[in-house]
Amino acid sequence: MRVFDGHCDTLSRCFHTGENFSNAQGHWNIEKAKTFTACAQFFAAFSGQEPRSDASLYPVYQAQEDLLKRQIGANAHAMALCATADQCRRAWDQGKIAAFFSVEGAELLDCKVENLYAAAQQGVRAINLTWNHPNALSGSNCAQADRGLTAQGRDFVRTMEELGVLVDVSHLSDPGFWDVVRMARAPIIASHSNSRAACFHPRNLTDDQFTAIMELQGTVGLNLAADFLPGAPDLDDVVRVLEHFLDLGGEDTVALGGDWDGVERLPVGISDVTGWALFYRRLQERGYGQELLDKLFYKNLMRVVERVCTM
Repeated sequence: MRVFDGHCDTLSRCFHTGENFSNAQGHWNIEKAKTFTACAQFFAAFSGQEPRSDASLYPVYQAQEDLLKRQIGANAHAMALCATADQCRRAWDQGKIAAFFSVEGAELLDCKVENLYAAAQQGVRAINLTWNHPNALSGSNCAQADRGLTAQGRDFVRTMEELGVLVDVSHLSDPGFWDVVRMARAPIIASHSNSRAACFHPRNLTDDQFTAIMELQGTVGLNLAADFLPGAPDLDDVVRVLEHFLDLGGEDTVALGGDWDGVERLPVGISDVTGWALFYRRLQERGYGQELLDKLFYKNLMRVVERVCTM
């Protein structure tokens, strides 16, 4: 099986623990990812610090950008940094993991367009406009949740589209989400978000939001964080979220966004990224055909990357 996962925090974990991608003890490492026939993974630069006017977070981004490239260089036999779908396919042909670079929270770029240009040149291909903290671009889903995109935020989104960087609306406030949708000229993604109808949480998407992403031909990545799933979740609860999205017409929209190394609790029975294989088998048992499985597990996100990440 081939897997293209839109979000993990393994880079940030290794930044803080000093572990290596080859043998990190969290949810994701090279050995685990190599159990798939082919794997592509977005690695997010992440801080979690609240943006402040008197302190730049850009050095944190720069340090994690440097770490990602050092890790890939040290494991060049197993990984390749990719910025396009063609580069991903080339990595797979060589038996390597395709590593994509993202930023979770534009405050890591100090919300500045000049830093966005530099990040795009360094290979960043997706940016969450916010994490949980509000910033100069917008409110977030859990703080200043009634605030949408600022003028600076709209300029930032326009520039992202020009540079071929995916606009990621996971964590964004609802007004910010709709501001992005109104101005979008390309597919957008919610890299790691579930269904608010299936599990009421502001981090999840309403049916209208999912439909808006679907109409823009974007993707929504299933998040395995237990807090964003119903009940005391197991694999079947993840299936319920998936099937709710499919009932909305999302066959070409749903993707994967496990949030590996970014969550404390996973569904019962899943301990790390190899859990995608368990999910795959569960869907096979439920009669999912190969065409649909391929869309969900890699083709949908690959299509969006192919269309947007062209530079």
